[in-house]
Parts: sequence; C-alpha cells; structure tokens
Amino acid sequence: MNLLLRLLVNALAVFILAYILNGVTVNSYLDAVIVAVVLAVLNLLVKPFLILLTLPVTIMTLGLFLLVINAVIILLADKLIDGFAVSNFLTAVLFSILLSILQSILYSIFNEQKKVQ
Repeated sequence: MNLLLRLLVNALAVFILAYILNGVTVNSYLDAVIVAVVLAVLNLLVKPFLILLTLPVTIMTLGLFLLVINAVIILLADKLIDGFAVSNFLTAVLFSILLSILQSILYSIFNEQKKVQ
C-alpha cells in the first residue's frame, strides 16, 4: 500500500510541475502515473549503473553531477512515454530539482495526515 501511495504522490508532483513549468507537458493524470512508474523503474535499474559509470566525475563535483544523471533519467522517460514531454536539458534539470522538493513536501503532508488518523 505504501508503494502505491508513493507512486500516486509522485504522479501528483509530476502533474503539478507539468502545469507550472513551461517546457514540461503531461497529457493527463494517467500519463503522470505512467511517468511516476517509469521514473521509479529507471531510478531502480538505470540510475545505479549511470552513477557507477560517472563515479569519478560525481566525486570531483562533490555530487553535483547527480543533477545531470537525474536530468538524463527524465529525458529518457520523455523518450519512452508518448504523453510526457520535456523541451530541453535545462528544463529536465529544473524539473528534477523541483520534483524532489515537491515530493518531499507532499510526503510530509501525507505522513502528517497518517499520524492524525
């Protein structure tokens, strides 16, 4: 149940950011759910491999290169999903930063709701 809730919260974050950012489009909330699932799978399978390949650069930049890896993951999701589009690399970087921030905010809100109940 927790996994499903996390995916729905991620989909909500993707949907909100697509509404706010000019260079990101999501056709429907269902597409946002698909984006959340695809991002979760890519983060699970592809991201560790990319981190391992770019470990020297990541260490030299004190971890800032992870922003580039996150943007690449988002652009890969863009290529895999028809109802999701990101206009360019910088938009993907901004989207990944804002997605992380918005996910943190939404998770804290939902966790507070669980504690109240």
